[in-house]
Amino acid sequence: QVQLVESGGGLVQAGGSLRLSCAASGRTFSFHAVGWFRQAPGKEREIVAAISWSGGSTYYADSVKGRFTISRDNAKNTAYLQMNSLKPEDTAVYYCAAGPYGFAASEYDDWGQGTQVTVSS
Repeated sequence: QVQLVESGGGLVQAGGSLRLSCAASGRTFSFHAVGWFRQAPGKEREIVAAISWSGGSTYYADSVKGRFTISRDNAKNTAYLQMNSLKPEDTAVYYCAAGPYGFAASEYDDWGQGTQVTVSS
């Protein structure tokens, strides 16, 4: 099992940037893919981006492609989500998750508690 803690959320104006971090504990972090998901009020949890255990494969939802970048540093047991050109529709609670490389929330085993991102217009 991997314990995950997100940080870096906050309030930002449209067009601004935030960098989310996902700190993991457990020696097996480097063997897991990491996914970033988000959930807005009244909506289902959706994938934002995913990265394989080595960092060699990445996936982005169409809505964030070209604006968000997922990365990881296995030596630091940390994954990141750099979010640029933020839009009000990016407002949500953002979660990181660890598990097999996939694009559905059900494929991930371990989850953080989430961090709120609010983008004002």
